[in-house]
Amino acid sequence: MTNLSLRFLMVLFGVVVILMAGLAVGSVTISPDEIWQCVTAECQQPINDIILWDLRLPRVLMAFVAGGGLAVAGAMLQNATNNQLADPYLFGIVSGAGLGAVIFSVLAQSSDSIGTPISASIGAIAAIVLVMTVVMKNRLFRPEHIILAGVAVSFMLAAVLHFVLFVAEPLAANRIIFWLMGSVATASYESVLIVFVPLLICVSVLLLLRHQIDALLLGDVQAETLGVNVNRMRFLLLLITAIVTAVTVAFCGGIGFIGLMVPHIVRNFAKGNTGTLVPLSLVVGGCFLVVVDLIARTAMVGQEMPLGVITSALGSVFFLLVLKRSRHG
Repeated sequence: MTNLSLRFLMVLFGVVVILMAGLAVGSVTISPDEIWQCVTAECQQPINDIILWDLRLPRVLMAFVAGGGLAVAGAMLQNATNNQLADPYLFGIVSGAGLGAVIFSVLAQSSDSIGTPISASIGAIAAIVLVMTVVMKNRLFRPEHIILAGVAVSFMLAAVLHFVLFVAEPLAANRIIFWLMGSVATASYESVLIVFVPLLICVSVLLLLRHQIDALLLGDVQAETLGVNVNRMRFLLLLITAIVTAVTVAFCGGIGFIGLMVPHIVRNFAKGNTGTLVPLSLVVGGCFLVVVDLIARTAMVGQEMPLGVITSALGSVFFLLVLKRSRHG
């Protein structure tokens, strides 16, 4: 057996173990034996059938798809801007999604499970269009200019969002604030499919263009000498980042730091190869969010923690370790 085959089997085994833990552990523990029986025949206890198929499986699938999508989006944004501190949320996507959701809640006076993600999607896409308009109209194609345009739009939308929350009815404001902290508790098979299909298309495009994306890491001049249209490729990567992040935020709320942490970890193994970076980010990001969701479900008795709280706490520790390592490096 080659080293590549052995590594693939180890990664596959790790993914299966994490997914099984996500299905088995919670307020009600289901043993691996019973999960296997539920898969191959019928559950011994009818209640476990509902817990496994209607609650935990869509939730675990959503956590895996959302975590993988955010990690891929972060990796590609870092490649597009040649900046390993770039994060998808710098483009105002979370602020735009939050603003769309809060406007829907205030106007409709409703917590509609479909209306909120649709409104959030519209807000996220509007934020992306605003950033792209600023970039294109002012011909700000340099990576640092694109990031600054995203930061400016993000702060502007955040200001409007906070103002609307300030004047909104308290119950609606509390509901949106909790949603913005991130959760996969309301996941369904339909919502998983809506998040998964755009991610699958975007990942396929990235793998087809992996050689051109690798050339971007050599610098604009070198990439152009290799025949890569730098501006067009950078715009495509930003568009893919925006689509994947927007559809994820619309259904899961704001889950920060995954797009920063996971690409940092994975890049050491990918060695600048997009063909390895993308699938590895997808798998590691997905497993990471499944574990975070597991912690969120079990850390406190009788209630769940928002995912964004845990990822932010882990992210701050991670960057302190990175800072310490760079100091001694």
